[in-house]
Amino acid sequence: MTERVAATPGLYPLPDWAKETLSDLKGHQKGDLLSGDESEAIVEEYAEVRAEYVDDQLDAGLDRVVEGQGRWDDMIAHPLTVHDGVETGGIVRYYDNNNFYRDPRVVADLDFSGDVARELERATDLIDGEAPLAATLPGPYSLAELATDEHYGDETAFQAAIAEFLAGEVEAFPAHETLFLLEPSLVTSPPAEGEESTATDAIATVADATDADVVVQTSYGALDEKLYAHLVDEAGADALGLDLVAGDRDDTVYNVQEFGATDSLALGLVDGQNTLVEEPETVAERVEWFESKVPAEGFDRTYLTPNTELFYLPTNKYRAKLNALAAAAEVLD
Repeated sequence: MTERVAATPGLYPLPDWAKETLSDLKGHQKGDLLSGDESEAIVEEYAEVRAEYVDDQLDAGLDRVVEGQGRWDDMIAHPLTVHDGVETGGIVRYYDNNNFYRDPRVVADLDFSGDVARELERATDLIDGEAPLAATLPGPYSLAELATDEHYGDETAFQAAIAEFLAGEVEAFPAHETLFLLEPSLVTSPPAEGEESTATDAIATVADATDADVVVQTSYGALDEKLYAHLVDEAGADALGLDLVAGDRDDTVYNVQEFGATDSLALGLVDGQNTLVEEPETVAERVEWFESKVPAEGFDRTYLTPNTELFYLPTNKYRAKLNALAAAAEVLD
């Protein structure tokens, strides 16, 4: 029988009480964004944010708890933007929304940082064994796509260097049950034909660095069918994250029917960019609809997740969506 796991990849909205304080502490200009050497006052403020995120997930009853990534200025670039070998470029719009990231310009070797590991260690202390930890990182393909290489000089070498850097970060993580690798660029700007294996090799490098379940989480629509097949066969992932909120969900179903699937799946079931809160029964029906189209008994685990990060939402809506996912897992049981 397939295990249903309610979880989110992380990057939650800052609580209203923290926004003004952090804005005053950090400043309001591009140069005032997080750099990894924040003051004690900023560290303490983010510690309170992290504690609230953990409480929100435990209160909702999620099956995995993430750190929440309150320190991250965006969902992809952070591990580079706090790195000593990276300089900050301009503010760039990304994906299909009104969000932005600092262009991370890699100017030196990407050696070990440990920034994300430190966040996870603090989250582990807060969770205190009440639920398994899930870690979140940008996937190497998306991170390389959004960054600027001013050091390695070759696209393939740069992607491989990003993958090795992320793998080194993962090796320092505290014990975690699941690792989410965020790979929206696989949908929005996929590898050129014939270059799919470069991307899957990079993902496999990161996946090999942990014994946890690895979920390659995609967003914003269906994967190209050839790329989907490469990911299933070559990426070393335990689960692919599939967006079932996007309008081309039938293409996603076709991919699974035609090319099979990883041992587990992660289904994007609630809309991370819409304040309308889905009823648990609606979320459960989406799982059942998908499973009616594919052989669900072949999956070890189905993750019930949002289709995108939840940081787009107001705090009350994000919490409601956490509750909907957890309740949907109970409805399905």
